[in-house]
Amino acid sequence: MEQPEFDFSKVMIVDDADIDRILAERILAKTAFAEEVVTVDSATSALGYLNENATNQESLPDLIFLDINMPRMNGFEFLDEYQKLPENVKRKCIIVMLSSSLHPEDKERALSSPYVCQFLNKPLTREKLLEVKGEFK
Repeated sequence: MEQPEFDFSKVMIVDDADIDRILAERILAKTAFAEEVVTVDSATSALGYLNENATNQESLPDLIFLDINMPRMNGFEFLDEYQKLPENVKRKCIIVMLSSSLHPEDKERALSSPYVCQFLNKPLTREKLLEVKGEFK
């Protein structure tokens, strides 16, 4: 059987909501979007993963889907800490902010970050993934 051709090698989902992580994983698998999906339930876990793997390019995600509204550390606070990571991490990882928020200020604030390349409303869909793929591939 022929192996599917994946759009990205590794994708990280950062979301505190179990259902949103499960739905994102399913759509990523159905669309052969990523060869490997790393899911974490908090921004601090994501930062820990990125720090631990900073010296191993293969372990770093190509793309990070980052939720805005999370307890303890939200997506914007994650971005503040993300800027302190080594340059090789920031060059490798593309960040797409995800939100259920309909506030235009959230979108503006997200897109004003030099690390955020796209802003998408939840949930992830095949169409939204095609949009992401078109932007970066």
